[in-house]
Amino acid sequence: MPTTQHSAAAERHMQAAHAHEAAAASHQQNDHLGAHEQSKLAQERSREAHDHSERLAKEHQLQKDVTAEHTVLSPVLEVEGQP
Repeated sequence: MPTTQHSAAAERHMQAAHAHEAAAASHQQNDHLGAHEQSKLAQERSREAHDHSERLAKEHQLQKDVTAEHTVLSPVLEVEGQP
């Protein structure tokens, strides 16, 4: 089980790589139907990994934007007698 969001994305990339290797092995053994199925699985895993990575990037950017907005909009409190 992945421990972080980044390791979840990495795991999906590893699954895609494994499916690509399995497709290549099936193709070398003239199992074209098996190779086709493995290629479809590899494409699906690659898409999942890409989507997950994009989602993480958007979340990270959103957090940066909120932090920056908070920093810019935070009022400076003035204490009487001090500038």
